[in-house]
Amino acid sequence: MSFVGSYTEHFQSYRHDVSDKARQYACGLMQAGSRKNMDRMAEVVPESKSRNLQQFLTHSKWDHRDVIDHVAQDVDKLLGDDHKAGLLIDESGFAKQGKRSVGVSRQWLGRLGKVDNGQVAVFGALANGQYVAPVDVRLYLPREWTDDPKRCQRGGVPEGERRFRTKTELALEIVRHAREKGLRYGWVGADAGYGKGPGFCLALEQMGETFIVDLHSDFQVYVEDPKPYLPQKVSKSGRPFTNYRSDQKGIEVKALLDSVPAQHWKTVTLRETTRGALRVRICRLEVYAWDGESERVKAWTLIATKSLGKNGDTKISLTNAPKDATVKRLGWMQRQRYWVERTFEDAKSECGMADYQVRKWSAWHHHMALVMMAMLFMLSEKIHHKDSHPLLSCADIEELLAHFLPRRDVSEEEVVLQLEQRHKQRQKAIESHSRRQKKSDKTNGYDPKN
Repeated sequence: MSFVGSYTEHFQSYRHDVSDKARQYACGLMQAGSRKNMDRMAEVVPESKSRNLQQFLTHSKWDHRDVIDHVAQDVDKLLGDDHKAGLLIDESGFAKQGKRSVGVSRQWLGRLGKVDNGQVAVFGALANGQYVAPVDVRLYLPREWTDDPKRCQRGGVPEGERRFRTKTELALEIVRHAREKGLRYGWVGADAGYGKGPGFCLALEQMGETFIVDLHSDFQVYVEDPKPYLPQKVSKSGRPFTNYRSDQKGIEVKALLDSVPAQHWKTVTLRETTRGALRVRICRLEVYAWDGESERVKAWTLIATKSLGKNGDTKISLTNAPKDATVKRLGWMQRQRYWVERTFEDAKSECGMADYQVRKWSAWHHHMALVMMAMLFMLSEKIHHKDSHPLLSCADIEELLAHFLPRRDVSEEEVVLQLEQRHKQRQKAIESHSRRQKKSDKTNGYDPKN
């Protein structure tokens, strides 16, 4: 696989060369069927052995950080843009059995939608339109790990990593590192897990970043400057007050939006999708955010979008974007998170992100670095063939690789014919959705030109 050849330098040293194992593992991630563990890889990748792949992940001394940074630079060449691209923060959970896998504990696993035994990692992904690829990852270590040096040692956690950091702190590390490496993007986006309070947004603004961060419906804002103050002492005895107060009353963002008159909501089309235009009702409000603990108050923008249709959803975000940013751009930035969610679905379904069989720190990071290489390859193929095959998916690429690289169950002509047939079916579905949308628009009296 020639793509892996551009990363050979990271898998060579004066004593060892494990670049062949890197190629085998990367090929296995994209060709081993629905389960991409090392046993399945060894069944489909020529000259590979499960034991050797395990040795490569667990004991090889190559630096995962060098590989990840190389991937990030290559993603930036494809997607980087100071206006159109965004650095999106997303966390992902991996269900695991037992207690030995590094970072494992009972914690919230978003993919399962519940608290369960598993690992959680914070990712940074560069997004530009429909194209997204991960550019960084940090494994979250719960306090039960960082408070237990022996457990960290057994898990191979480097001494410099054995301190507790919240997911928000890991996310900020990703943003700082992206800027240090010169990645090009216009804003930082994150889901409501990072918008529980204004702290993450405050930190991003102090770093000079433009952000758009989702909020839970009970997030409190102020419609007027809360003007926090420390109460004056009424007597000479006792300690000075240290808790800030405000005479203004905060309001939950859902309640605030419920009070907005209907005429303040606008209908805009954000982008085209395979199911027709993504059209939303959008509202923009100027609000104040206060952490309730200090005198810091920020005047930011609240942006809310409601997608149209039977199963429409509502998203609420806070942003410090310039005041001259249009509501359409703010809505587009907010809804870019859809693509990063799709990308991580592909990473787990097509590139084996969740199929690893390792326990220690270095092995886990080695696996993730190689998955990010695989995701970069998928991205580069989509972009390379976007004119001839605009509907090319990760599943398509995986199927093509399965035929062309390790084994040729059918002829090349037959594989291409099958691909074109699937794309014809997808195109028919797109046209069908478009016809239904036009009919619905006509029935509802909506003119897209207005």
